[in-house]
Amino acid sequence: MDKSEVLKHVDHTLLLQPSTWEEIRQICDDAMKYQTASVCIPPCYVKQAHEYMGERMAVCTVIGFPNGNMTTAAKEFETKDAIANGASEIDMVINIGWVKDNRYDLVEEEIRTLKAACGERILKVIIETCLLTDEEKIKMCQVVTEAGADYIKTSTGFSTGGATFADVELFAKHVGPQVKIKAAGGISSMADAEKFLALGADRLGTSRIVKIIKNEEATGY
Repeated sequence: MDKSEVLKHVDHTLLLQPSTWEEIRQICDDAMKYQTASVCIPPCYVKQAHEYMGERMAVCTVIGFPNGNMTTAAKEFETKDAIANGASEIDMVINIGWVKDNRYDLVEEEIRTLKAACGERILKVIIETCLLTDEEKIKMCQVVTEAGADYIKTSTGFSTGGATFADVELFAKHVGPQVKIKAAGGISSMADAEKFLALGADRLGTSRIVKIIKNEEATGY
């Protein structure tokens, strides 16, 4: 697969706690130069990034990140605030405790609430696959589909594991036709990126692919 084609599917990501504006601005520059799908950055930098890039690049941010166990009202406020600041894509973390309690009704209601806040903007739902059983992952494919989200996403990159080929294959078998797949966390090579896309992923959450293109050491998310 051509490198430029892979880059079109990359959410160029920097979410580490010590991230500075200078570092965020650098990934914005890289994203515009290499024409990635978006930059995925912390909410506190959304306004600056949007003002810096204008309409040249989509700004994605994270909600309820990374643990997901905030109230729905807090996540809804975060989402509306991010959109007001210029975010065009929202990656939310589910309440994993609700999944473990078998309260899928609450999970679905929360996703619906955030999708309503997003309107026509893209909502991606992070289910943190490393903490779920296959049965729970399959159920979450159904919940994300029923709730009307745009993407199901594997991981935050801040838990015990990231994206796996097996999880993307599982998603591809169980999500509805209107739901796309985002693999994120630990995508460390161009070969990995190409395989995730071949298995059915539409987006890749990673900082490493652009680093590889730039011939830099591929460390990080």
